[in-house]
Amino acid sequence: MPIRIPNDLPARHTLESEGVMLMTEATAARQDIRPLRIGLLNLMPNKIKTETQFARLIGATPLQVELTLVKITSHTPKNTSAEHMLAFYEDWEDIRTEKFDGFIVTGAPVELLDFEDVTYWQELRQIYDWTQTHVQSTMNICWGAQAALYHFHKVPKHALPNKAFGVYRHRNLNPASPFLRGFSDDFSIPVSRWTENHRADLPEDKGLEVLMESDEAGLCLINDPARRSLYMFNHIEYDTNSLSDEYWRDTSAGKPIDLPANYFPRNDPKLPPENRWRSHAHLLFGNWINELYQTTPFELGRIGT
Repeated sequence: MPIRIPNDLPARHTLESEGVMLMTEATAARQDIRPLRIGLLNLMPNKIKTETQFARLIGATPLQVELTLVKITSHTPKNTSAEHMLAFYEDWEDIRTEKFDGFIVTGAPVELLDFEDVTYWQELRQIYDWTQTHVQSTMNICWGAQAALYHFHKVPKHALPNKAFGVYRHRNLNPASPFLRGFSDDFSIPVSRWTENHRADLPEDKGLEVLMESDEAGLCLINDPARRSLYMFNHIEYDTNSLSDEYWRDTSAGKPIDLPANYFPRNDPKLPPENRWRSHAHLLFGNWINELYQTTPFELGRIGT
């Protein structure tokens, strides 16, 4: 089944060209099923690119999904036009009485700040608490994962001496997990962050389960059943060229940046990179959405009760 997104969303053209099945609101209304409601709290600077990345993964699943784009009420994005935000995004304050089967909190370019110094930290804390009563399952990505882990469990993040930047091999630590169904024992995932979380800081009595880890890049995916949350510290949703775009952006701005590791063929940035994580990105989101379908109440109002 396809994903339901606004007809004029810029991501629509890209997704259609890739063969992702899309659905108009009129078509969705004719189908006698309840679509899964998934909210995307988009904290990334390039909103349109991020919308496309997540819509691509959500739209590849066999269930009908209604995607709602959400923004922090108290924060005005600097890199996306006001017209785009007004046309396609809902303030969290305006949807806080609604319920969602799934909710995604993205990364944000604020990871070197203390959490309490982020201008929208107090509202984000309210959103994390709101997910416990209004969302069946939450997927937290990169800084969003670090922030959620800190909010719920006071797990600190640690600054790295150099940016973790590249495509790193990861290990499947629990093949029996429903979220890792079909995963290889060894797979690659893009990493792009200046901070990390340490396994030693995880509380032992909260039921946190490490599902993915890298010898080079550290913790990757944690399941928190009590909070119905996943913490994904890396960017499995990235496009093929995302790391390349970051590298050339920083190079053009004169910022010190190393070549992303294990990314460009022969470490030559003039050669097009190869995508070695696409299949596992689809698999992770497909497994997550399948778990939503299996566990969420048919009546939206019963979510969180």
